[in-house]
Amino acid sequence: MTRLLSVAAAVAGLMIAPAAFAQGGTYYNAVPVAAPAKNSVITSGTLWKCTGPACSAPKSTQRDAIMCQLVVQRIGALKSFSVNGQPFGAAELAECNSRAG
Repeated sequence: MTRLLSVAAAVAGLMIAPAAFAQGGTYYNAVPVAAPAKNSVITSGTLWKCTGPACSAPKSTQRDAIMCQLVVQRIGALKSFSVNGQPFGAAELAECNSRAG
């Protein structure tokens, strides 16, 4: 009986692990105006991975607007920025892009 419970707990842990990984996956999505020079950048401890026309990162402890500003400072102006699938509006994106270096 104890062994059965151990196996059940292990299987449950394996089923939960992908869900936890997915939560740590893409939360921010940034599409730069120009292709970034690097395949990855780090902003305030958050790793952004750039593939094709977009860069993505997991959720951070920073506010969403700050994350946008941080990535703009590293990769340049953005065509779009979204947080958990919700795109920034035109005014939010313009404010973010004003921080481009």
